[in-house]
Amino acid sequence: MGGEELSAEQVREIVGFVDVEAPPPRGEPTAHFIFGTNQSRPAEIAAERYHKGLAPLIIVSGGINRHTGIVEADEFRKLLVGRGVPDSVVRCEDQAANTWQNVEFSLPYVREAVESGLKVTAISKWYHRRTVHCLATLVPELDSFYALSWEPVYAGKVVSRVAWPSIPDGRRRVIREWEEVSRRVTEGSFKSVNLVDGIWRT
Repeated sequence: MGGEELSAEQVREIVGFVDVEAPPPRGEPTAHFIFGTNQSRPAEIAAERYHKGLAPLIIVSGGINRHTGIVEADEFRKLLVGRGVPDSVVRCEDQAANTWQNVEFSLPYVREAVESGLKVTAISKWYHRRTVHCLATLVPELDSFYALSWEPVYAGKVVSRVAWPSIPDGRRRVIREWEEVSRRVTEGSFKSVNLVDGIWRT
């Protein structure tokens, strides 16, 4: 499917599956979990929400980025503090090399959020469906959680929900996400999750 022309129906099916967007209800504070990336938008989202009183705890995750050599979580922390978020609000996991490890290595912080009575809001690329499955699989006590998404830029092009089929870097990533997550749910290595009434539920 990587090089084949996609029909409008196939595009709708793929987007409908991979799109993680499920924002918290207006005014509800939640713990925000930023998944690793070398792009700054997730930190901007979390900082904006912190200043509105909506992100009392922010978990940043990500080890050394293989493309840039930066430590993703350290960069997120700097970006957040630079935008006026107190360092005491931020929990930093700086070893993860993939999405599964983002959650696995951040478990103490996710459990801190749960134990303090906060729901969790994942912040990831809009098509990064693995984030919700990794949370559901590794944190079984999370029976429901939210997700905020953003549109990444590759080779100077915004990979949006509309444009991705015509952007090679975006197309490859979106289709890979759709295929891999579908396979892993079927084989049982990912717990199934469903979007119900605007919230992800296990």
